[in-house]
Amino acid sequence: NISSPVCSGSRSSKTFKPKKNIPEGSHQYELLKHAEATLGSGNLRMAVMLPEGEDLNEWVAVNTVDFFNQINMLYGTITDFCTEESCPVMSAGPKYEYHWADGTNIKKPIKCSAPKYIDYLMTWVQDQLDDETLFPSKIGVPFPKNFMSVAKTILKRLFRVYAHIYHQHFDPVIQLQEEAHLNTSFKHFIFFVQEFNLIDRRELAPLQELIEKLTSKDR
Repeated sequence: NISSPVCSGSRSSKTFKPKKNIPEGSHQYELLKHAEATLGSGNLRMAVMLPEGEDLNEWVAVNTVDFFNQINMLYGTITDFCTEESCPVMSAGPKYEYHWADGTNIKKPIKCSAPKYIDYLMTWVQDQLDDETLFPSKIGVPFPKNFMSVAKTILKRLFRVYAHIYHQHFDPVIQLQEEAHLNTSFKHFIFFVQEFNLIDRRELAPLQELIEKLTSKDR
């Protein structure tokens, strides 16, 4: 069995994926710069809005890549605390447990540890982002008709990584002084998915109280 070292809990296959870069000089790169500049203003509600005259698919694509990179980095800081032993199931508190299926390689949902689940999830997302037919990086290449449904699935799954970190690993986040970073990233993510209605409310239930707390100040 070739895959046995991955399951040994040694974390030899670090979930920390290489950063997905948006090519410099491209229109998407300009959009990313715009997003970063508006984020700097501190008004997240404004920062997530579709810039005037821009294509919604492209805006969602750029931000999805950015959230993947952010979550990748945040999870990377706590991988030592998220092990086969500490997290034998992928959960977000006692009421929510996730089983992995990607519809192609793994059709029937499987129960696995959180590090394994997140490894599957981040690898799957990375494969989608690297697929030029789904996420075209070249100017003038159209987005596929099913782009929004793919983006929604990606964002729904990325949310689960935030939910797991908040529920199971918030103490190390505080010890590492990453709390403000995590909260800002998650708040940006929530404002974004709310602005374009990208994640079903039911899916957000594991962090509903936190979402209300983080977003109530900015109504």
